[in-house]
Amino acid sequence: MNDHYHYMREALKQAELAFCADEVPVGAVLVESTGRILAKEHNKPISLKDPTAHAEILVLRKGAKLLNNYRLTGTTLYVTIEPCVMCAGALVHARVKRVVFGATDPKSGACGSVFNIINDKRLNHRIEIVKGIMEPECRAIIQDFFRQRRKLGGEVPKRS
Repeated sequence: MNDHYHYMREALKQAELAFCADEVPVGAVLVESTGRILAKEHNKPISLKDPTAHAEILVLRKGAKLLNNYRLTGTTLYVTIEPCVMCAGALVHARVKRVVFGATDPKSGACGSVFNIINDKRLNHRIEIVKGIMEPECRAIIQDFFRQRRKLGGEVPKRS
């Protein structure tokens, strides 16, 4: 892949958009093997009133529509935080080649932290993992979000 940092910066821009939209700040970018960005998205479960509207799911949907195929072989997903079980399962079904994430999720990560869905030998597809790209920045935005939320007594923070 050309430059993991370039694509992770794009994912972080999406996370900022999520923060500004009062959503948990997770951003994702789906990239073809040529380096072309197929889709960029951020978390939208609150605004779309859809529990499946995680950034990863939204870019998979856009990428599949653009390529006119539910199989996204050869693609790389860049995401600021380690995908959850739902997203990891979708990545396996989509046949994504590689997942590059910034910060691990010690509470619900499904790419090796808590679960390892994307490399479970019982499934018929495994995904290459690259972790820790721009980890401090990826961790900081989500920690800032929840720190502010706690200060506000559970209300969603506004990004300054």
